[in-house]
Amino acid sequence: MTAADTAAAKRLGEALADRIDGEVITTGHGGYDAARRVWNGMIDRHPTAIVRCADAGDVGTAIRFAAEHGLPLAVRGGGHNVAGTAVVDDGLVLDLSPMRRVRVGPTGRTVRVQGGATWADVDRVTAPLGLAAPGGVVSETGVAGLALSGGVSHQRRRDGMTVDNLVSAEVVLADGRRVRASAAEHPDLYWALRGGGGNFGIVTEFELRLHELGPEVFALNVAYPIAEAQRVLAGWRDAVAGAPDELSSAGLIWSLPVVDELPAELRGVPYVGVAGMWAGDPDDGERATRALRELATPLVDMSGTVGYLELQGSLDAFFPAGVRRYWKALYLDGLSDDAVDVAVDWSNRRPSNDTLVIIRHCGGAMSRVGAEETAFGDRSSEWMLSIDSTWHDPADDGRNIDYTRGFWDATRPFSDGKTYFNFPGLFEEGDAAVRESYGRNHARLARIKAEYDPENRFRLNQNIRPAATHDAERGELAA
Repeated sequence: MTAADTAAAKRLGEALADRIDGEVITTGHGGYDAARRVWNGMIDRHPTAIVRCADAGDVGTAIRFAAEHGLPLAVRGGGHNVAGTAVVDDGLVLDLSPMRRVRVGPTGRTVRVQGGATWADVDRVTAPLGLAAPGGVVSETGVAGLALSGGVSHQRRRDGMTVDNLVSAEVVLADGRRVRASAAEHPDLYWALRGGGGNFGIVTEFELRLHELGPEVFALNVAYPIAEAQRVLAGWRDAVAGAPDELSSAGLIWSLPVVDELPAELRGVPYVGVAGMWAGDPDDGERATRALRELATPLVDMSGTVGYLELQGSLDAFFPAGVRRYWKALYLDGLSDDAVDVAVDWSNRRPSNDTLVIIRHCGGAMSRVGAEETAFGDRSSEWMLSIDSTWHDPADDGRNIDYTRGFWDATRPFSDGKTYFNFPGLFEEGDAAVRESYGRNHARLARIKAEYDPENRFRLNQNIRPAATHDAERGELAA
């Protein structure tokens, strides 16, 4: 930024700071660079100002301020979206991270969570009570971004996706008004929030359903030689067909961590594995997963009974902030032998040893929600492939991005095209991916968008443009 740009940003920041209780950070502020950083180290954007909101009133004021000054608007909860939607060049970032209060309801069946909280914040309150809301499997992930676009937890097959467990939401709309969305209040908005992402407003508080779980659970985590990849993935697929809802598992190809707990000869070695959790009595989980730990001769079997809180934080160290990432996901029509072969072939070409290829088993409670019951849409796929490319050197950006896109394209023949918007790449497919993924729900979502955000202020996401915008553009194209 030029000196004039810096001065202008400072004036804007001062004008906004006079109107809110939170903090405004602009370029030149000692904390600016730290405040603009997000989890994905590949994202390097420079907002005009970052507003650390103290409450919902600040959120409304900041939204109106952005509109008055023609500033694009980004919303930061946990800052974990790999596409970097939490920060924007030359615009305003609404940072909800100071808003992290978590309160279990008086009946113990729901928990209220502010929009800046992480899943670690939630778990620390609920886990000691033997309760859990289906959430992220990396505990530093923000609740808001994950909850609005899906949410595939360790308990997903028993208790559904995070969107299925949203009871109500306090939302600040594009005009700064605050409303409550639930089955009884603003029901269309409530429907849209459950899978429609951040398109319709800023959620400052979630009310989520709690389920009995833990405090101890059985965690499945076994690694096999990479040479056994086809055999292990096909064996896992067959073994979990008709599995009880208590078992949520995944087949994966990754590299063993470089940690003292492993023998030196195994550290950093590529492997094929099976991981997951039994959402029930740990002894039942040990028995139910025994066959999955005998698919071949393991390199190491780290399965066992652990505290749910420990399990929720067990992956955090392997997904640190600042590493470069490009992740894409796709739901598969089935997991045929041909699909397994393609996944293994591409996994063996990983340009980075840190890249994780994971196929999650869905189904169960997730699949018993009708396609039109929530905005998320069709649930018929039992498998979701995620290509989580991760590397360190900026010089390797092109190679890793090209690899991920090539892998993703190679698996599209096994998919109806529905993607998972928490792992969206950089939203390169735009409208096409949004329409394909939401299917028959897209038209309704566009109408709801037109009602609650007609000027498309909330557009840094899997953007659902307002219905009138779509109609006008289609008319222009026809002409």
